[in-house]
Amino acid sequence: MQKKPTDELNAILQNAKPGQIGGYLKKNRDYLALGDKAFYYYMKDTLEEKGRKLEEIYSFSGVSESYGGQILRMEKHTKNRDLILRFCIVGHFNWEETNRALKLYKMSELYAKDPRDACIIVAINNRIFELDKIDDMLKKQNLERLSVEEK
Repeated sequence: MQKKPTDELNAILQNAKPGQIGGYLKKNRDYLALGDKAFYYYMKDTLEEKGRKLEEIYSFSGVSESYGGQILRMEKHTKNRDLILRFCIVGHFNWEETNRALKLYKMSELYAKDPRDACIIVAINNRIFELDKIDDMLKKQNLERLSVEEK
């Protein structure tokens, strides 16, 4: 999904008529700040573009469908950044898409100066989307795993 620069949106609005606002909002939904729903729409649309099923995302991320759906729809809020990262990784998001999802969820983006984040960035950039392989990379660097611990 391409980003649309604010200047481009401004240019569209410059000549828009009141009757055109509905079309503008619908056509540019992915680029607008929609509060809590922005995360849901972004995740849903990006996963759909990649042909990824929500059931797989929840399952491979280590959460129930019920709980995962509540988090995705923002009915429940988590402070667990790793859960959002797992959703993105299992969804095959690239670095930019992952950072956008984190930002929309009001969490810090992946940061190159953070050793754990750097490891995750390298994994994503090399299209390593299996959590166990990423956990192995993290473990070799003595960093905390991304996956939930098996009980």
